[in-house]
Amino acid sequence: MKKNYLANYKIDIFRLENKQYVHEFEGDSQFFAEYEQDEIGKGNFKAKVNLDKSETMIQLLYEIEAVVELTCDRSLEQFEYPISITKKMILKFADRTEEVTDELMLIDRHVQQINVAQDIFDFIFLEIPIKRLHPKFEQEEVEGDDEEDWDDDDLLWEDEEGEFVYTTEGGDDDDEDEEEEEYEEEEEESPEDDPEAPIDPRWAILKNLKNNQN
Repeated sequence: MKKNYLANYKIDIFRLENKQYVHEFEGDSQFFAEYEQDEIGKGNFKAKVNLDKSETMIQLLYEIEAVVELTCDRSLEQFEYPISITKKMILKFADRTEEVTDELMLIDRHVQQINVAQDIFDFIFLEIPIKRLHPKFEQEEVEGDDEEDWDDDDLLWEDEEGEFVYTTEGGDDDDEDEEEEEYEEEEEESPEDDPEAPIDPRWAILKNLKNNQN
């Protein structure tokens, strides 16, 4: 019988004493092939998991260094994308198993093993940029953004203290500045407040993967 590849990422916790432990894991393209997704074909990683066990919970600190192969959205070329991650998870002992938040999960107090493969995959997957560009195009994007930021109506004005101030209105106006700041804050918060706001496609893919595994 073929052994489940992801079983290599199990940690026995039932008999652990209440203290800190360090576990190290590695993975290659076979690891990513275990998940039904097309975003990562090839890749490798090294992960150090610092486990801190107490009477009520287990705290996991992940330190992951990875390189994954992505496809450029512009040229369709393959390129390597480096990823460096430090993430924390808390597993709180309870009478049931339930995911509370992205960083907190309840686990049955009688569970004897945990598997960190899903966490490692999720952390790496969420670091993949939504817009994927080969490194040779990145400088063009930066230069393009700088040009778009400058507008013909944007001018430098000298304030009362003799200092130059960048403004789009031709002078200082504290009230307008405050209104603009309030507007920007409301604009940043609106996607979270709107239940119909579009979901990050990476989260949607992860949700489907987890549903298929359950």
